[in-house]
Amino acid sequence: MNDKQLVALEAAKFVKNGMLVGLGTGSTANYFIDELARLQRENGLSITTVASSTISAQRAQSLGLPIVALEHIASIDLYVDGADEIAPDMTLLKGRGSDLVKEKLLAKAATQFIAVADESKLVNRIGQNFVIPIEVIPFAWQLTKKSLEDAGGVGHLRPNAAKDGFWITSHGSYVLDLTFDADFSANALNELINNTPGVVEHGIFYGLTDAILIAANGKVEARWA
Repeated sequence: MNDKQLVALEAAKFVKNGMLVGLGTGSTANYFIDELARLQRENGLSITTVASSTISAQRAQSLGLPIVALEHIASIDLYVDGADEIAPDMTLLKGRGSDLVKEKLLAKAATQFIAVADESKLVNRIGQNFVIPIEVIPFAWQLTKKSLEDAGGVGHLRPNAAKDGFWITSHGSYVLDLTFDADFSANALNELINNTPGVVEHGIFYGLTDAILIAANGKVEARWA
């Protein structure tokens, strides 16, 4: 069993009968979804799920997990998802897959948000290893990019897979991939991007994480906010 699977199985222990559970997206989240399906099939676990992406929704449905659309919920009991980076203050960087809006909606709506990862995702500061994805309104992207550049951001629009146009999110936004100076704290960056007109959402998850489960060398460490 690899570390990603190990940490996903540990996260599944927090799921109880009757819960509405948010499903993350990515390789670790897939293990979590698979385990919930096993617990439903073998142990009679009774839950409802809501997915952060079409990919996760399709996986859950294919495994027989009951699923509801995001439009029909106002809160959820538990959200489990991975992260691209995890800072010492439990700020996360997410969004390389660009499902930013759904992921942050579920993180905010959850009574408990648990991030799961292996130790390779631990960093000293947000933006250390990856660009910060910022979802923007298409007609405003140049104005928004200029505002963020004036504040110290450097970067460009994310290209599509064919490199012949721009990446478009599931609900029609563009994504700016920017880097910022290391002097910015996660809180300051969060505030700056939140207050920039034209921004739909961004990948800094500040003050949203209740617990982090980190897998390393066959063991899982839990960190609580």
